[in-house]
Amino acid sequence: MRHDPEVQQAATMWQLGLPRSPVAGRTGELLGRGTGSSLEFQEHREYMPGDDIRHLDWAAWGRSDALMVRLYREEISPRVEIMLDVSRSMETGNGSKSAVGRRLAALLAMLAGRMGGQPAITLLGDERPLPAVRLESLEILSGMKCTAQSTLTGLLDEHQLPLRSQAVRIVISDFLFPHDPASLVRQLAGQASALWLVQLLTAWEADPQPLGGRRLADVETGGEIDLRINRQTIDIYRNRLTRLQTELDRNCRRAHATFIRAVADPGLGAVCRSELSAAGLVRPG
Repeated sequence: MRHDPEVQQAATMWQLGLPRSPVAGRTGELLGRGTGSSLEFQEHREYMPGDDIRHLDWAAWGRSDALMVRLYREEISPRVEIMLDVSRSMETGNGSKSAVGRRLAALLAMLAGRMGGQPAITLLGDERPLPAVRLESLEILSGMKCTAQSTLTGLLDEHQLPLRSQAVRIVISDFLFPHDPASLVRQLAGQASALWLVQLLTAWEADPQPLGGRRLADVETGGEIDLRINRQTIDIYRNRLTRLQTELDRNCRRAHATFIRAVADPGLGAVCRSELSAAGLVRPG
């Protein structure tokens, strides 16, 4: 995917956006809550044997006759976790959703790598342990099909997700699987420095139109149902989708996370220019 034309073009135009005040300090530019050697002063405290004498504040000693050291905020290398849904529902829409999802995951990994991090793309599928795609192996994503039956909620219940403390966490999925938004967001946001949920949908999933009588197949379970896709049916679907998106957005806000809705059909470039840049996940490079 590193050599994919859409990914290459986007990589020249964008950089990874970072929250102004995530839970554990700025990640990536990145200042944490501990002490370290950055240039941003945090506070004074009394000198203790073993402290670095280069941080002694001689002016404070002159004023108070007490040895004080200057503490600086800790510099942290960015830890970026990208989680890509590779379940069967991501393959709908003539593969547009899957293609944009793979390209977006590769792009975010490349942008995180530029910041000095070691990003990993965790494939949310059926393999155990879940495979992780590193920067040097992004080509694995090329032509990969989404065929898994596992869901994000199931993987969380099985404790399969390698969630690291204080990481920037990005989840790419359609989120069209049974779940409780409050519980899902709470688990994903736990101990994260920042969290983005990117919901990728096809244009038809985002705005369906009447089709008349159809036999619908559930790509996850293989079950089938005969259904008339008319205005009434579409209104029911839209209400349920809106409820889901509203709950995901509300719970993300509660957790100081960000929920992004994006339509895959226009391609990676359009998604970056509109939804992702508006939400701050990427910004002009």
